Amino acid sequence: MNGLRAVSGFFLRVLRDILARATRLTLVCHGATPAVRTGAFPADEALEPGEAQNLQAIAGHLRRAHHVLTSPALRARQTADALGLESVVDTALADIDYGKWAGRTLAAVHQAHPDDVTDWMNNPASAPHGGESIHDFLVRIADWMSAHMHDGGHTIVVTHASVIRAAVLSVLQAPDSAFWRIDVEPRSCTEMSSDGRRWMLRAAACVPPRPTGLLP
Repeated sequence: MNGLRAVSGFFLRVLRDILARATRLTLVCHGATPAVRTGAFPADEALEPGEAQNLQAIAGHLRRAHHVLTSPALRARQTADALGLESVVDTALADIDYGKWAGRTLAAVHQAHPDDVTDWMNNPASAPHGGESIHDFLVRIADWMSAHMHDGGHTIVVTHASVIRAAVLSVLQAPDSAFWRIDVEPRSCTEMSSDGRRWMLRAAACVPPRPTGLLP
């Protein structure tokens, strides 16, 4: 009997240790913006008119969080506000720095500089816009993921589609080239969890139910 109690006590201590180190992460993509609609490289733009109301309609589908972080971008902060979240800005969660392409459509940049766009999309180390390369960006987000593996509790992060793509690549240990093969919608949620040793992808593109009239 004493041996059984000892074994039970051991497993309870192990379970408590695992639960103490468990971290749950919900990555929320900001709401729709003019750049999303027009296929442009985003500058620091606001949400589309009426998008705050659309976000308020899905706020109740988010689980209670111990921590809420947001990108410094206006569209991310507006999304957090619309969801009723009191957030802290984390600059490491910023979108890719698109340099001189920010605010311009992909079609316009490709028409003016087709070779630069082709190189940028095929070479992760390339940064013809003078901003941040895809590779450097992926390293930045992978470093963030590693640094927050032991946070514990539930953290909501309001950020960009690019950041969520990069986080998925980090968790799956996928190559840089896979960055373009992940589609992240505005207002979507992606959940991950950590046991203190590694991250696991729980649900990708987990979009909360939408009332009639929400943007596609």
